[in-house]
Amino acid sequence: MGMGDSRLAPLVLSDAERRMLQGWARRRTTAQGLALRARIVLACADGGSNTAVAARMGVNRGTVTKWRARFLRDRLDGLADEPRPGVPRTITDAQVEEVVVRTLEETPEGATHWSKRELARAVGISPASVLRIWHAFGLQPWRTETFKISPDPLLTDKIRDVVGLYLAPPANAAVFAVDEKPQIQALERTAPVLPMLPGVPERRSFDYVRHGTVDLFAALNTATGRVITKLSAQHRAVDFRDFLDEIDRQTEPGLGVHVICDNCEDHGVPQGGPEPDPCDNWPQLPWSGTVGPGLLRCVLPPAR
Repeated sequence: MGMGDSRLAPLVLSDAERRMLQGWARRRTTAQGLALRARIVLACADGGSNTAVAARMGVNRGTVTKWRARFLRDRLDGLADEPRPGVPRTITDAQVEEVVVRTLEETPEGATHWSKRELARAVGISPASVLRIWHAFGLQPWRTETFKISPDPLLTDKIRDVVGLYLAPPANAAVFAVDEKPQIQALERTAPVLPMLPGVPERRSFDYVRHGTVDLFAALNTATGRVITKLSAQHRAVDFRDFLDEIDRQTEPGLGVHVICDNCEDHGVPQGGPEPDPCDNWPQLPWSGTVGPGLLRCVLPPAR
């Protein structure tokens, strides 16, 4: 190593300091920045000049000068990172914990969940800080999701029965997914709709006349994509039965019909109820029962 610079203050290490620096320099878990600083100080302690140590370590001379001076001033503590510049932190760990705990375990009076402004007032921080804490912990108190637990011990078999119709429909049969949209408002605008023009969207009058509600039944043929529809002025089991008859009429003769629908109250009325069972109009039509969150499967054999 080259001769030391006589103008530099001597850097002398105690045995404890040398062992600590050597441990930082060799240990694989040491941060790379701290390991480099330890090697610089060890090289300086061996008598190397700032220029020589910089060339040996592959850093610039200013870096060696900085860490030599920091070590001479603060010893081992001087090799640690100093606090970053900027505004000091104003939110304590206790406040962060309070935001998280209140969000998870409490609800404000008269509300279903905390808003950022309400929680900010309760904790004593800004709404923006509450939102940052929520983002950091993946909390979204304004969102909810639903789930369904079925007590049916045959749930798995029934789901396979229904899903199997979609994935592997039987030969010589049509599979329909059936649903309805009830209580659609039948509205009539008080003036004709004005058509779209270049730069002007279609326009409708703000006011309208009500004409009650209608139900829309729809059946999707899962193989062809064709949709069979029917409007009904009422929401009754007999109306759904009429729609099943419409599916029957529009299906090619000789095909069995498999219908999958939810168990809405008008889709199946027990025998002896106030209204006839919708399936009474279909010969030899058994129901396979409720599946999962409310799916029904009925089958019409091709005996038509």
